[in-house]
Amino acid sequence: MRLPLRMSVDRSLRRLRDLRSILRVGDGQVLRIEPCRLCSKTTEGSNSVSIGGVSIKISTPKNPEYVPKHYLPEKLPQSVLRNLKWIMQKDLLGQDVFLIGAPGPLRRQLAMMYLELTRREGEYISLSRDTTEADLKQRREIRAGSAFYLDQSAVRAAINGHILILEGIEKAERNVLPILNNLLENREMQLEDGRFLVASDRYDKLLQEHSREELDELKLVRVDERFRVIALGLPVPRYQGNPLDPPLRSRFQARDVNQLPFNEELELLQESAPNVKSDRLTKMLMFASTMVSKESTSLGLPDFPVSNLHDLAKVLDVMPETSLHSLIQRLYPYNVMMGKEGQTAVTDALAKFDIPTSKVEQSNLVSVERLKEGTNVSLKTGRNTHSFEVESGRMEGGQSGGDKFIQTSYHDGFLADMLQSHLVKDFCVIGDRGCGKTAVVKRFANLLGYHIEPIMLYQDMTSRDLLQQRTTLANGDTAWRLSPLVTAALEGSLAVLDGVHRINAGSFSVLQRLIHERELQLFDGTRLVGKERYDAIKSENNLTDADMTDRNILCKHPGFRILLCGTAIVVAVNQQWLVRKCAGHHLFILRCYIFQVPHCPDLSKLLQFSHTLRNSKDPTVSSIASSLSTRQLIRVAKRLAKFPSEDLYGVIQKACLARFLPRLPKSALEQALEESGIIKVTSDNHSIDGIEKSITCEIKDNILRIGNTEVDVYDPGNKTKVPDVLFYENAQHLSVMEDMLKDFILGEQLLLVGNQGVGKNKIVDRFLHLLNRPREYIQLHRDTTVQTLTLQPTVQDGVIIYEDSPLVRAVKVGHVLVVDEADKAPTNVTCILKTLVESGEMHLADGRRIVAANSGIIPTQQVIVSHPDFRMIVLANRPGFPFLGNDFFGAMGDIFSCHAIDNPDKASEMSMLRQYGPDVPENILEKLVLSFGELRDMADQGLIAYPYSTREVVNMVKHLQKYPNEGLTSVIKNVFDFDSYNQELQEVLITTMQKHGIPLGASADSVQLAKEYPLPDFELAGQWNIQRQTGRRRTGVMALPVQTRKFGLKGPVTVRVETMPIDRTEARSNRFTEQEAFWNVPLHETNIICDIAVTKASDRSPGHTAADIIHIGTANPVGLYSMNPRTMTANFLDMYDVFPMISGSYRPYVKLYPLGTPLDDNIILHEEVTNTILNINYETGEISRVVIDSLPQTAPERGRFVSAAATKSSPYRLCTNCVPDPYGTVVFYEKNGDFLEFVSVLEGLSHNVSLPTHVNDVHQTGTNQWLLTEDKTFKKYLLIRDGIEEFKLNAIIEEDGASSMYIQKCSTVPMSDNVLSATMGEKMSSPNRVMVSPDSYGSVLKGFPDLVGSFLARLFYEKGSYPTRPGVGVGVSVSVSVGVTPWLSFSYHPTLFQKYYKYGFETYHTCSPSTKAEIYKSPREPFKDEQPVSGDKLLGFTLKQDKQSPAPSVVYLPGCGQVVRTIPTWKAPEGVFPKDKRPHVSGLLEVSDLAHHKLRYIMVPGATRQSPYASWLFNISDTSLLMAGTSNDGIVTVDVGGCVRLWETSVLNLERSIAEWKNMIGWQDTRPLQVTYDRDSGRTADDPKHGKVDSKNEPHVGGNTWAGGTGGSNTAGLGGIGGPYRLDAGHNVAQVAQWEKDNVPEHVRKAAREMGQKAFKERLKEIQMSEYDAETYENFAGHVRRQVQSLRVIIDSLQAKSKERQWLKNQTYGDLDDAKLIDGLTGEKTVYKRRGEKEPEMGAKQELPKKLRLLVDVSGSMYRFNGHDGRLEREMETVIMSMEALEGYEDKIKFDIVGHSGEDHKVELTSFDKPPKNNKERLKVVKTMHAHSQFCMSGDTTLEATRHAVNTLAREEADERFLIILSDANFDRYGISPARFGQILRSDEKVNAYAIFIGSLGDQAVRLHKQLPMGHAFICLDTKNLPQILQQIFTSTMLSK
Repeated sequence: MRLPLRMSVDRSLRRLRDLRSILRVGDGQVLRIEPCRLCSKTTEGSNSVSIGGVSIKISTPKNPEYVPKHYLPEKLPQSVLRNLKWIMQKDLLGQDVFLIGAPGPLRRQLAMMYLELTRREGEYISLSRDTTEADLKQRREIRAGSAFYLDQSAVRAAINGHILILEGIEKAERNVLPILNNLLENREMQLEDGRFLVASDRYDKLLQEHSREELDELKLVRVDERFRVIALGLPVPRYQGNPLDPPLRSRFQARDVNQLPFNEELELLQESAPNVKSDRLTKMLMFASTMVSKESTSLGLPDFPVSNLHDLAKVLDVMPETSLHSLIQRLYPYNVMMGKEGQTAVTDALAKFDIPTSKVEQSNLVSVERLKEGTNVSLKTGRNTHSFEVESGRMEGGQSGGDKFIQTSYHDGFLADMLQSHLVKDFCVIGDRGCGKTAVVKRFANLLGYHIEPIMLYQDMTSRDLLQQRTTLANGDTAWRLSPLVTAALEGSLAVLDGVHRINAGSFSVLQRLIHERELQLFDGTRLVGKERYDAIKSENNLTDADMTDRNILCKHPGFRILLCGTAIVVAVNQQWLVRKCAGHHLFILRCYIFQVPHCPDLSKLLQFSHTLRNSKDPTVSSIASSLSTRQLIRVAKRLAKFPSEDLYGVIQKACLARFLPRLPKSALEQALEESGIIKVTSDNHSIDGIEKSITCEIKDNILRIGNTEVDVYDPGNKTKVPDVLFYENAQHLSVMEDMLKDFILGEQLLLVGNQGVGKNKIVDRFLHLLNRPREYIQLHRDTTVQTLTLQPTVQDGVIIYEDSPLVRAVKVGHVLVVDEADKAPTNVTCILKTLVESGEMHLADGRRIVAANSGIIPTQQVIVSHPDFRMIVLANRPGFPFLGNDFFGAMGDIFSCHAIDNPDKASEMSMLRQYGPDVPENILEKLVLSFGELRDMADQGLIAYPYSTREVVNMVKHLQKYPNEGLTSVIKNVFDFDSYNQELQEVLITTMQKHGIPLGASADSVQLAKEYPLPDFELAGQWNIQRQTGRRRTGVMALPVQTRKFGLKGPVTVRVETMPIDRTEARSNRFTEQEAFWNVPLHETNIICDIAVTKASDRSPGHTAADIIHIGTANPVGLYSMNPRTMTANFLDMYDVFPMISGSYRPYVKLYPLGTPLDDNIILHEEVTNTILNINYETGEISRVVIDSLPQTAPERGRFVSAAATKSSPYRLCTNCVPDPYGTVVFYEKNGDFLEFVSVLEGLSHNVSLPTHVNDVHQTGTNQWLLTEDKTFKKYLLIRDGIEEFKLNAIIEEDGASSMYIQKCSTVPMSDNVLSATMGEKMSSPNRVMVSPDSYGSVLKGFPDLVGSFLARLFYEKGSYPTRPGVGVGVSVSVSVGVTPWLSFSYHPTLFQKYYKYGFETYHTCSPSTKAEIYKSPREPFKDEQPVSGDKLLGFTLKQDKQSPAPSVVYLPGCGQVVRTIPTWKAPEGVFPKDKRPHVSGLLEVSDLAHHKLRYIMVPGATRQSPYASWLFNISDTSLLMAGTSNDGIVTVDVGGCVRLWETSVLNLERSIAEWKNMIGWQDTRPLQVTYDRDSGRTADDPKHGKVDSKNEPHVGGNTWAGGTGGSNTAGLGGIGGPYRLDAGHNVAQVAQWEKDNVPEHVRKAAREMGQKAFKERLKEIQMSEYDAETYENFAGHVRRQVQSLRVIIDSLQAKSKERQWLKNQTYGDLDDAKLIDGLTGEKTVYKRRGEKEPEMGAKQELPKKLRLLVDVSGSMYRFNGHDGRLEREMETVIMSMEALEGYEDKIKFDIVGHSGEDHKVELTSFDKPPKNNKERLKVVKTMHAHSQFCMSGDTTLEATRHAVNTLAREEADERFLIILSDANFDRYGISPARFGQILRSDEKVNAYAIFIGSLGDQAVRLHKQLPMGHAFICLDTKNLPQILQQIFTSTMLSK
């Protein structure tokens, strides 16, 4: 681009040098000047004027006031004279002329010069898209109730012989100007009032044959022979507009009017600025001439407004030191309206002419002094101070009101530049949204005493809206009302036209004459002229002001100025708006302004962050900057000053509406916040209960409090409009309302943005109800217009009456205006709210004006002073995908305080639904909330189109509340039946519902419980004789020595608690099984599951959720997962730094023991290899190490290499099957050791109990009882704790065949009497325990252990007093006695413990000195690898010696009496697995139902992943499962892959769950139905009888004769009255059951399948594709079918908005246009509007498709590592997905696919013009990819291929260009620099390039992603994520543009 520009500059320089040599004085060459001679200057008689020998007569004008004045200068340039001479020639020939040329005032001024030169009256029409036939010919008006036609400019000019000037020919719509064809050609025209215009020669001939009266009677009107037409237009094409109609063009003579030659222009500039050095003017003119040269225009640069150089010269004449570059930028702001290439071209041209672009010292405002006429301004530039006088307003102190403006040096210079331009011209202020344009304009107006007339421009604004609007008078007469702009011109106000970038250029062009010449001709014929011309007309014609008014000539006030405000749009397609609309204006680029906010905290971080966003070169980041405009920053500052506790992070998120940002901008925002040090304030509470501090609201003493924010309740005069709506409060909505209240207190207007159905209206209504504020409501839609938004016009008795809209009513009386569905209306309509919100002013269609409450203006009939209590709350749907409505937030979001309204979180939604459905089961509500929450997330990601809202859930809950017996699946179809014909979406919905336990699509018969086997009968296996102590008799009872001491505690240290969600899936989806739910723990690939434990809900403290907490301990490294299945959250503690490094044969193995209340948030972790004991708080992350001398920590074995042998473990074990007590007692023992260690965590004490024997195992059997098994002999002992330090050992003698057996499990609580009776087969009541051993399915110890002969005390803890350790401070002494002997005495200190307790006792019966317990067991056959139990008590039952600890593979369920074991598959009995195929399972759950005498084997699905170290687990368990019991007789398991599963095995629970499951399916709905009518029969029930029997059994309705009828009386039947009894004769209305509908015969199904196969084969034959190829293609396409659908949803939604039709106006049919009601009254025909496809304007940029290149990696590494991670197959699937998804969108998105490898960087696979059309062609593409990757040479051309693709796409003609690079992350191998790759991705701003890495070795992709530009790289290791990535790419580019 630079080389052609330099060539054009050089050519221009050569031409300029030639011109300057010609003009050099003394060179002997003289230009020939065409003489201009006036024959006479008098106005009487026949005079003439001649130019160059062409002479024309001058006649005395009939209307001299219509002759232009002061257009002819004293000295005319030669080029102008030549043009005037040509026009004069055509005038003499009677020909109409067309002056064509570049934009600017020269052509119009040339026409006015000719009129003034020849003293001809002129009629001027500025054509626009709004011009109609009535504007040219005749318009109807109504006077005194009668309609008549009024001649318009064209007809007046033709009749009176004036010259008609038509400007803007190209802007008029088609078929408008052709009505002038006959008038131009033959000077004839048929008028609407019946008259006919006749050419002068023809009329004169007729006059010779007829009298004038006869011609008048025939309605013939003579066209004056002096009538001429001068048309002014732009060349089309090159400029935008409609080309000339050929018949119309042929009637004109054309003249190309170029700019003045260089010498003439320079001479004029020197005359304008005599004090400026000529070289400065020459440089400026040379640059301007270069910019308009043919070479420059060929480069696509916008035109330079050369005609406005005279204004710059006048500024230089006053202040010669002003920088040329700054002045040129005012006319030609290239840095705003051009892209990078254009800016470079202009910069080069400036440098060529030695115009420095570096910053120079700016001018500063010194003083502003008001004079009697005007204002004196002093400015200082450098050391020089210059004073000059400017026009000013009529107000002394300017306009009052508003915030105090803080003027900085930047604004000082900015205002100085504005005052310079104000000296000569109108000007335009350009700036980003919210940067303070309005505030600076107010400051400017205050300095000069101007009254501001704010005028909001919008897209549909017409020329009538700008100048004059039609109205009716009180008597019904039509009239024209002046617009605010014209009123400002007459009164000398400052007209601020805000939103110049919005208005259509054709409509705006009607102001060109007002801007340049200060003249204007209105629609009613009124003319506005400048002060000098006005005075000249008065003096020449001796007229008074009244005469001038009568002649419809008004004087424009000399102080009138137009100030435009617009937003900079740096997009090449929009660069012309500045040139076309702002021609004649100086332009200023405003950056920011400052307001002073009292008590504002330090906002340095916020300011730094906002400037970082604004200065970013990344369009994704800079697009967010508009949300943090200066206006928004001030709002943030005010909020933080008023509410200093506000979180800065949250405030920024709220201002940017981050919740609804696309993913790329959202991640960019998060990264920018992190880099700026603005971090989210997170709570230290990691409670997995999900309980947060609730927020409340109340009204007390007339004060409303929401949360911590208070405000006085409003006292309205009338409460009828205060909303009162049913509203159920929840924490999330109250939090939103508190935020709204804060902004409401600060006086802000509110904008609530959210999805549909999230409760925006409910929140607003509740908010206003609490405030007691009346509401006005208005709902917008796509047909909303500016007029309907403010006023509603109606016709009453022929008079237009304007009724106030809710907006106007709210402004008047101070109500709150609620604007709903703001995004549905076009933004060009809603933008008129800007002035109302920002300045409190607005102009209404009926001429009235709304002004701010603090304006000081007195209210009148035409002035509405806004009520000080008026507020506005706007509701809109979220911007962007998937709504794609009008982006109200993007257009006007920064003038409101924005609040993102999201669907309620789970807790809030549950709270709300409970109130809508108090009787709906809690689990049903939870399933609905979770399932619909996931659907909303999918909608946010673009996977589905419809965002299911809370509204649908509320409606379903209402239905279930009213009709509780209806199935949930049938009710849920009320929402999903909309999608019943979308198969892909149906699959998504069913999968999602089933995941959360809603059996959508399931049958009530799909119950698949495990098969039941008979359990062997219980038989007496022996007795236990438990020795007791009584009196002084020697027994087998021994008091054990106890040593009590404080244990050591190291720490606590705090580790990071990582809180994560649980992705829980309900297992009972399409079938009912014992499995309830499952989820996966996010394990690292080296993690090993070691143990699972449960903190049961009954052991948790009050205030926690009544839910179990599941704990999973892992090793390698050691970690702890604590999960709450109810709230679906988990905490993870990584203890890598706590335990030593894993090396050699060290294999850590952890056991868990959860503590009970009050330590229920703690868990004991015991690492058995090193004997490390940790006390862990899983919510806070505090870890303390317990140090006990008797439990020494051992060092692990060290080795250089990892050993395959088992780790040598320490002998210390943790007793895990304990009953949690309030002390936090934990029992440790040493295998083959002679002591027990009782650790009281709460007290900090350890009790070492010495034993007379060596213990092998310990089981707790009661609150203070333990069963000990002696090592080797397996003898049993019962240990009883009588006091804190009193332990007694009771020997157990096994008698009557009870051999010494190994106990795997012993229950801690007895069976209930009912379960015991069912188990034993007879009714009984006895103490008991259940024991599990390898030789039985279960054993019952009847009479054990509660028949113990001593008083035992049990301590209960409830809320009461403080417990504490002895000897610590002053406490409360407590003594507990049994009988008269105290056995428990200690004191408690209130500072050591946090909770309160009180005490009670439980007394047991006294028994005999010894007790015998009977053992009943259900025997089992030994497994193959097990030995039968030996009869020798010394040998007993032996275990595997390599086991470290008994695995938690046995669970006893006390409520139902079931014993559940985990067994490997090889131990399963015959018949459990199918014979043909053994399923992949982790193991079996063997359920021994003792009460029902049944045995079941439940298969546990196999692990989906397995750690390479999983063999460690097999050393401690013979299955890959671990298990624990949960509350309510539930079971939880975890496999080696980390899959956690919840199970339900209790028969009672299963029966209840099946009933609930079937109720959800709705099996009752299949019952037959009948219609029953309840009516008053008029009969009485007085004679009951059986009735006659109908032998034919026909149905009988009504009457009282037949038996078995319905609805009758006295007879036996149904539905009647008075019958003796009911009798059903079988005449009920029958309904086909659902199963019958589904029961389609098999032969029908077979025929359907055969038809499908036949059609498929015919299709294959048609595309010449074999069945093998079809199967191959399906293997790839089948994996991405759902992703194809998701991607097509995204593409459809992205294109939806472009298909929306627009209003076509000036139609002869359709809907009546409110703006043309008066025209309709007068009889106009084109007063309708209708929706249609609007044709693009001629010359406008053609709508082009988007172009997408898929650059795929087909290098050898893709084939090489495909076996590692499937990268090549994933890439082939991605290519197929893209080709299928884009099929059918070729007119919108054209794509090609190019590969690159080590051989070539551009392997063409498809092209833009020939995309693959069928499966065969698509399969050929992926086959080519596979073959090339297999056989190509090694190497990599990623950089070269990317560079080539970027350059190729940049040259393509397209709307947008996307390059998506699919590659592996194998950059390191070939030495590819990520930085260089990132530079290439962003090398061309026209190409949106993104890299997607689909393969990675290790963390290659992650590392590479971090080094590439933000938002330009993605990692996709699963094709299911690709649609979301593409959606992010598409939506982010939409946002940036």
